[in-house]
Amino acid sequence: MHNRFAKEPGADDSRQRSDYTHYLAQRMAPAIQALTLLAVAAYLLAAGGRALVSGSPVPVLLRLAPAVPLAVLALLTRREKRPVPLSLLALSCVLVLEMGVNLNGIGQAPGQRLVLPGLLLPVASSVIWIGRWDFIVAMIICALGPLPMLLIGATSGLPIFQYAVYMTIAMSVATVLRAFMTRTLFEQYRLEKQLRAQAHTDGLTGLLQRNRFLELARDALDDIYLRRMPAAVLYLDADHFKQLNDTFGHAAGDDVLVKLADRLRSQMRESDLIGRIGGEEFVVLLPGADLQHAQLRAEQLREAMRVVQRPDRPLTISIGIAPCNRPGESIDSLMSRADMAMRQAKLNGRNRVVVDASIA
Repeated sequence: MHNRFAKEPGADDSRQRSDYTHYLAQRMAPAIQALTLLAVAAYLLAAGGRALVSGSPVPVLLRLAPAVPLAVLALLTRREKRPVPLSLLALSCVLVLEMGVNLNGIGQAPGQRLVLPGLLLPVASSVIWIGRWDFIVAMIICALGPLPMLLIGATSGLPIFQYAVYMTIAMSVATVLRAFMTRTLFEQYRLEKQLRAQAHTDGLTGLLQRNRFLELARDALDDIYLRRMPAAVLYLDADHFKQLNDTFGHAAGDDVLVKLADRLRSQMRESDLIGRIGGEEFVVLLPGADLQHAQLRAEQLREAMRVVQRPDRPLTISIGIAPCNRPGESIDSLMSRADMAMRQAKLNGRNRVVVDASIA
């Protein structure tokens, strides 16, 4: 997984790996749930069949007992979606199955010790492991699990040698299956991520589209009001942009917008939200920023835009600020106030920052 991310932009971003791990958990959860239920049924069938066809010094109830924790694990997987707990539940299932294989193997004749369940487990479980660590642990459990049964009463090393050969083949098949599954899921994850980005971001600037910005901003404001944090909304507009398009064409205007968006991104914190509202208008939500901090950030943005060169002059912007000082106010209302302040900045001569005059 880490090698694949090394090929992606922002490969050092641990959040990408965390997102991918949770994505795998969501995709693997149904398979884990199905296989744990299958493990209960298969174990009861195998242990019950073993009890009918051959004797054993181990009581039947004791040999059937592992079905109880297997059933509990199957129930727990139905309610779990987190990656690490899912992996631990699946590993626990494999461990209980190996204990059951040993219980049912006691009393077999030496020639019967190569039981099929112990060799099937690596292959059967190969496609459910979310990370590399749980796959490695699972293979170790599968490899070592049946050894106690093989060693008890062994008169020669032949059964163990045969087991080692067959288990090596089984684990090799499991590794190939998991590699194929991992590659397929990663490609699917990357494709879905690209599709989501295209649906949520503006194709020209790469910033959030209006609807997506509003959706995320509403969630952010709920958290801001709950935690009683300061916040502010900035409404930005490129000055004399229509004149730029009319004189130099829309290609020149698009180039300026792309550079404007790049400068915006370079000035933002991870917690800030940026959206392109339409045309040359942009909006920024600054969680945790009081009015003084918002004014400072707005001035920094205004100055940062001067390095962007239009065909006729340096780029300038007008910014309106609406502090989030009315508990429960919607993002639409905040944007409207910031928009009015931005329009006042235009009337005052452009290339300036104006605070909403309706502050109560």
